[in-house]
Amino acid sequence: MEWNSEAIETLRALWAEGHSTAEIGRRMGVSKNAVVGKAHRLNLPARPSPIRREAEGGIARPAAPLQRRPPAPRQPQPMRRPEPQQAPMQQHQPQVAPPPVQLAPPPPPVVVRSFTRVSNRSCCWPLGEPGTAGFRFCDEGALGGKPYCATHAAVAYVKARDRREDAA
Repeated sequence: MEWNSEAIETLRALWAEGHSTAEIGRRMGVSKNAVVGKAHRLNLPARPSPIRREAEGGIARPAAPLQRRPPAPRQPQPMRRPEPQQAPMQQHQPQVAPPPVQLAPPPPPVVVRSFTRVSNRSCCWPLGEPGTAGFRFCDEGALGGKPYCATHAAVAYVKARDRREDAA
């Protein structure tokens, strides 16, 4: 679309009435993005967010126009002249070794602990909070080919069909 003076005046009028960009686009026969772009180029006042407007109880308040400050003028930095270096002293001075660099102690190694199950055929469902004294694993017998007992396997393995029925 070509933005002639009549189209621009229509845009300004609809914008001032508070119509949404989508509504303005529908009335003018252009896309919402065309309306947004032209409004930006015309420096029309910013619109309030429709998300915030709905969250505040549906009350539409016109946004205050943005007041832009002119950029502060840059002041040139004075150039610093390098300090003249003094000539090294001819006297022999004993050289002092710098103190040795103190390195931080290495972090403690990560200890991998196997979990304490009664046997390889017992349920490995965790009970409690890991790292606390009451943490343990279920000690019921595991189902054949599964790491859990019947009770915990029913929780761990849910059929896809069952999940869809729960969602409805």
